[in-house]
Amino acid sequence: MKLKILVGTMTSTADYVAQAIQMDCADLVPDIEVLLMDGLDISTFDRVVEQDAIYLICTSTYGQGDVPDNARALYESLDSEPKFLGHVRYGVIALGDRTYQQTFAFGGKKFDERLQGLGAQRIGDIWIHDASAGTLPETEGAAWCREWLALVLSSTPSTEAA
Repeated sequence: MKLKILVGTMTSTADYVAQAIQMDCADLVPDIEVLLMDGLDISTFDRVVEQDAIYLICTSTYGQGDVPDNARALYESLDSEPKFLGHVRYGVIALGDRTYQQTFAFGGKKFDERLQGLGAQRIGDIWIHDASAGTLPETEGAAWCREWLALVLSSTPSTEAA
């Protein structure tokens, strides 16, 4: 199994979270790839491209509840080039600031809504980090991801012959 962390960020915080996960969770999933969403589109999820991949959307929220600029092309392609993504299994880390209550963590929530609308299967709940809480998203995100990966691994059918 391969974990592909797709990072949407404006200030690099989501990238730091993804890198912390890559380092902290290597004992659970040795093949972890961190990809900034720059230049990506819906073809990132093609079955032929990644047959055994689990995706983790790790994104901040920007402006009035928008996805970050580097994530816009991927996000918009989910709507402009729709295709069935029933083979895609994913999780979401949504970074936000609760002081912006009406748009709190919308970057991740918007990706989740679009992916589910195309038939993708989210594993577990969205994990949301509140920047106003004064905690480190890298530390908390890596701890959450260890628990999430245990859930992923327990729900993944074994490909080994008995």
